[in-house]
Amino acid sequence: MQQKADIVSKYTTYLRLEKSLSPHSVEAYLNDLDKLLRFMKSEGRTYADITYMDLQQFLAQLHDAGIHPRSQARIISGIRSFYRFLLLDGYIFSDPTELLELPKIGLKLPDVLSVNEVNSILDTIDLSTPEGQRNRAMLEVLYSCGLRVSELTTLRFSDVYFEEGFIKIEGKGSKQRLVPISDTAIREIKNYLYDRNNQKVKKGYEDILFLSRRGAALSRIMVFYIIKQQTEMAGIHKNVSPHTFRHSFATHLLEGGAHLLAIQQMLGHEKITTTEIYTHIDREFLRKEILEHHPRSHR
Repeated sequence: MQQKADIVSKYTTYLRLEKSLSPHSVEAYLNDLDKLLRFMKSEGRTYADITYMDLQQFLAQLHDAGIHPRSQARIISGIRSFYRFLLLDGYIFSDPTELLELPKIGLKLPDVLSVNEVNSILDTIDLSTPEGQRNRAMLEVLYSCGLRVSELTTLRFSDVYFEEGFIKIEGKGSKQRLVPISDTAIREIKNYLYDRNNQKVKKGYEDILFLSRRGAALSRIMVFYIIKQQTEMAGIHKNVSPHTFRHSFATHLLEGGAHLLAIQQMLGHEKITTTEIYTHIDREFLRKEILEHHPRSHR
């Protein structure tokens, strides 16, 4: 059996010469193939013995990670191209991708923000206002950690572990998870604490991190309003919500090369198939994986 590096090298030549793809397109195809190869490694599979059911499990992980159907469809197309090459060159005798179906794209899912668009939204925040630094820290945490809006509004100060670089989140079903937080988000939180520590806090909300003017927890509606306002100020014509930040978080990590299992654990998603159990991910590996591939970690 050919070595994996040799196969990938020949596939690259196939894309460049026989398919006449541009360097950018070749890179995109190879990035998508790398996602599959990493999945195969975690499952102890090779390109020659992977099955249709294995591929279904791989696609289930893409879905669970919150990857947009359009991105899923592109990845499937890349995988099909690779297996067509293997079949044409005689490395395999049957194509396990033949029955793969593209995800339905008809449903209107949240738009994905580019990294530049996220930066533009954050840059429109007026830090001279009483709420400015709070909003900056809040949106930075939302994007850097991929939180649900309910997880953001209930985040407690005591659950932010500054030195360790983690926050503790209580998600759906009261299930707790540790989420790595970027140095950028930590810095913005610390800047916000100067104002928060001087704010009058209502009884029962002393440990809530992001407070309203009245000293209570921010409502979900208020977070929606803040995001809508900043998006309009940035001149971005997309339907942007808190979930858009979460969706962009997952998409940017995947595009940056992060492992699907790490993204799933960050998002607090359960596996939708029940026949296999996800590989255990060490916490330090999880933090390294997210911070290495998240764009906010390189500012």
